[in-house]
Amino acid sequence: MINLKLATSLDGRIATARGESRWITGTEARLQVHQLRAAHDAVVIGAGTAVADDPELTVRLEGFEGAQPARVVLDTRQRLAADSRLVRTAQDIPTYLVSSQPLRPDLATAGVRGVQIPGTGRPEMSQVAAALAGQGLRRLFVEGGGEVAASLLRAGLVDRLEWFRAPIVIGGDGHAGVGDLLLDALADAPRMRRVDLRVLGDDVWESYERI
Repeated sequence: MINLKLATSLDGRIATARGESRWITGTEARLQVHQLRAAHDAVVIGAGTAVADDPELTVRLEGFEGAQPARVVLDTRQRLAADSRLVRTAQDIPTYLVSSQPLRPDLATAGVRGVQIPGTGRPEMSQVAAALAGQGLRRLFVEGGGEVAASLLRAGLVDRLEWFRAPIVIGGDGHAGVGDLLLDALADAPRMRRVDLRVLGDDVWESYERI
């Protein structure tokens, strides 16, 4: 099961043109994201998000005593820095790097687990999902970025979409929450059915399921 999370402005942007993204949504929305993380086997991000935000991707809820979800970085070129938060905590929380190449030795030494999908370029998302399922990671919470979201939507792999929208407008020069889908016609656009809508402070949280 793949659950895609978007936290965007009203016009679907996840960051300004300069990459500023903290914080688009408010405290209540971010609290819900932590609760969603806790309900999944792994939190998944792309290399761009890992490099730009240096996230920890942990569940930080008062009184939370459950196991932390694994962290997964889709990083074909293995750009993840050895001093990043994900790598520094890899001994304590399972952390995977998905690539078409063998894992960098310094990352392996730090405790990062490599998931190699043979090939010459970026692996297909269906291959990624299958490889992670082979590691016991079947409930995936995908937090970005835009290219990862687009790849999953193009492949028809998104089972559920959690969309948090803040009442701000960033503009067309900002970073899009979903990258290019390469559609030829509206009939080709992914279709979702809204199953829930909640107001969280100034933000709106909409949940969708695949039709």
